Amino acid sequence: MNEQQITNYGTLVFTKLHHWVTAMVEMLPNMVVAIIVFTLFYLLARFVRGITYKFSHRLSSAVAVSNLIASIMFIIFLMMGLFISLNILNLDKAVTSLLAGAGIIGLALGFAFQDLTANFISGLFITFKKPFEVGQVIETNGFTGTVEEIELRSTTMVTDDGLRVIIPNKDVFQKPIINHSLTPLRRIVLTFGIPATQQTDQVESIIDNIVRALPGVHPDKPKTVWFTGMDVATGKMLVAVTCWVDSQIPEAYPKTVHAITQQVISSLKGANLM
Repeated sequence: MNEQQITNYGTLVFTKLHHWVTAMVEMLPNMVVAIIVFTLFYLLARFVRGITYKFSHRLSSAVAVSNLIASIMFIIFLMMGLFISLNILNLDKAVTSLLAGAGIIGLALGFAFQDLTANFISGLFITFKKPFEVGQVIETNGFTGTVEEIELRSTTMVTDDGLRVIIPNKDVFQKPIINHSLTPLRRIVLTFGIPATQQTDQVESIIDNIVRALPGVHPDKPKTVWFTGMDVATGKMLVAVTCWVDSQIPEAYPKTVHAITQQVISSLKGANLM
């Protein structure tokens, strides 16, 4: 390598560095404006996050949901500031690449975590629509119990047996829900099989008196005793007893069922009708 070649290489390096420095000086005002814009959007994003948290917390008492919505709004405004700042710096290709990459990543994550996404969206609907709340007794997916916790991914309930059941929100949202706490009255239907007898009036009177005397039975709702037919296998008459109880009273339903069953059997046996 001779002296002329070394001089040429040095000139090329100097020219390249000179172009870079010149471009940097020319872009200096853009960089200042971009930094100011991004800073303003950062402050705006923080402000929007606080406002969004307060507003969403009024709609839903779930702290996790409020934090999530507030964080999403914060990220949206922060990304807006980033894209505008990149445009000010004439980095349009970088903006396009970021948007394309975000779209591809979002699509891939959507397919990979579609069940998690479905549970998450269902959790949002449950939180805002409020078909049930913590402390209420519900029946869903074959389980009955008291709601202990409502999260974005799942709902936790405690059954009467003390079992803690965690059900994905997708299953809760897509399946029927019976909210016993929002149902003021609940009907009891019991069927007894008694030997065939001609003293049906006496049987009806005994059962009717028992039901009417029970304190848990709602006084203003109909109480009926119907002879519904015969059991061909046993040859017994079928007697259906219906009444209503207050579902807001703890254990009103099982206690009334127990009392009716016990007293009807005891009274009919005492009258030699069973």
